[in-house]
Amino acid sequence: MSQRTERRGIHVDQSELLCKKGCGYYGNAAWQGLCSKCWREEYQKARQRQIQEDWALAEKLQREEEAAYVSTHSSSQTQPPHSHSQPSLATFSKFEEKKTNEKTRKVTTVKKFFSPSSRTAPKKESHEGKTPSPSITRQSSIETDRVSRDFVDFLKTLPKQAGRDVHKQSRIFMESMGNKKDLGVEELSECAQDFYQNMSDRLMNHFKGSSEKVDRVMDQVEKYIMTRLYKSVFCPETTDDEKKDLATQHRIRALHWVTIQMLCVPVDEEIPEVSDSVVKAITDIIEMDSKRVPRDKLACITSCSKHIFNAIRVTKNEPASADDFLPTLIYIVLKANPPRLQSNIQYITRFCIPSRLMTGEDGYYFTNLCCAVAFIEKLDAQSLNLSPEDFERYMSGQASPRTSDDPAAWPQTGSNINPVVSQIHQNQSILSNLEKRQQQVIEEANTLQTEIAEWQNSVAREVQEILERYPLEIKSRASAIDADNVEDDRLPPPLQPQVFAG
Repeated sequence: MSQRTERRGIHVDQSELLCKKGCGYYGNAAWQGLCSKCWREEYQKARQRQIQEDWALAEKLQREEEAAYVSTHSSSQTQPPHSHSQPSLATFSKFEEKKTNEKTRKVTTVKKFFSPSSRTAPKKESHEGKTPSPSITRQSSIETDRVSRDFVDFLKTLPKQAGRDVHKQSRIFMESMGNKKDLGVEELSECAQDFYQNMSDRLMNHFKGSSEKVDRVMDQVEKYIMTRLYKSVFCPETTDDEKKDLATQHRIRALHWVTIQMLCVPVDEEIPEVSDSVVKAITDIIEMDSKRVPRDKLACITSCSKHIFNAIRVTKNEPASADDFLPTLIYIVLKANPPRLQSNIQYITRFCIPSRLMTGEDGYYFTNLCCAVAFIEKLDAQSLNLSPEDFERYMSGQASPRTSDDPAAWPQTGSNINPVVSQIHQNQSILSNLEKRQQQVIEEANTLQTEIAEWQNSVAREVQEILERYPLEIKSRASAIDADNVEDDRLPPPLQPQVFAG
C-alpha cells in the first residue's frame, strides 16, 4: 500500500548537472561529467602523456634494433661463409616480428581511453550496404548550395577585412577536413573545436571584444561548416552510435507501460492546453533529427523544454520547478521515442560550439536531456516504486499495470489517467459493441434469406395448384370477315364513291 501511495518521484540536485571540477559550467555525461573546457584540458594532458609514452617506446625499439644489428653482425663474422646468410635472416625476421607486435600493442591511444565509441571496429562492408537514394543526395546538395550562398551573402555584410578572414579560415578548415577522412570522429571533433576557438579569438580582435558580434558570426560559421560536413560526421561508421540508437529505441519500446503516476509527472493531459503543449513537446524532440546544425538541434530541445514548463505551469497554476521538469522530460522522451537519439546527442557534444553547452538555457536543457536518457537506460523497479517481480512482469509483457489485481491502484478513468489510454479503452468498448451488432445483423440476414427461399417455394406451389385446377384451353383463332371461306352474300354492297357536280 505504501509502496504505491508514497511516491518519492525523480529528483536530481542541480549541482549534479554542473562540471565535476567545480568550474560552474554544465557538465556532460559524454565527457565523464566535465564541461567542454575541463574535458579539453584533461584530453590534452592525456594526449601529452600518450605522446611521451610513444616516444619512449620508439626509443626503446630503436635501441633494441641497434642491439640486434650489432649482435647479428658480430655473430656473422665468427661463422663460416656458407652459413652466413640464413642465421642473419632468421635473427632479423624475429626482430621484425617482435617490433610489429610491440607497435600493435601500443595502439591503445587516448581516444580509446576517453571515448567508448572508438572501441568499435570500422564497418568495412557498410559502403556496399548503404547507398543513399538519389532524392536524398539531391536534397542534400540543394541545401548545401543554399547554405553556401547564404554564408557568402552574410560575409558581405561584415567589414571587408573580417569577412575575408572568416572566408579564408573557413575554406582552409573545410579543405583540411576533406583530407582527414581517415581519422576517427573524436579526432575530427578535436579539429572542429580547435577551429572554433581559433576563429573566436580572431573575431574578438576584429570586433574589438564585442562578444555579441562574435557570437553572431560564429553562428553562421557553424551553420556553414556543419551543413557541409554533416553527412561525414553524423553517426559515422567508425563508431557504435547506430548500435546505441537501436538499444535506446528498444529500451523505450520495452517501457511503453510506464505511466504518469509512476514517474510522478505533474501534468494533467485532460486539460486541452496541457495536452496541446505535450503534443508540441513531442513534435519538437522528434524534429531534432531532421536538423543538420548543432545549434538548430539545440533549439528543438529548448522549444520542447519550454512546452514542458508551460504544461506544468497550467496544470499546477504556478511556475514549474526543476524537480517537476526532469520527470516530465523523461515522460516526453518515453512517449516520443525520438529517432537516432544517441547519435544526435553525440553529434551535438562533438561539434557544437562549446560555449553553448557550458552556459545558458540551451546548455541547461541539453544537460537535462542527457540526464533523462541516462535515467531511462538505468530505469529499474525502485525508480518506479514497483516491486522487482512486477517490474519484470511488465518488462516481459506478461502483465500490464492496466490489468493489475488492485483496481484502485491504477484507475481506468479520471484526471490522473493518460487520456490516450482512456481513449484506447473507449475504442475497445466501441469495437466490442460493434462486433455484437455485426453478429446480430448477420444472424438476421441469414433468417431473411431463409424466409425469402421459403416464400419462393410457397408461391411456386400455389401456381402449380392453380394450373392443375384450371387447365389452360387453347381455342382456334377466328378468320377475318373478308376471307375466302366466309359467305359474304348477306353483307351490304360496298360503298361507291359519288361525284357531285359543282
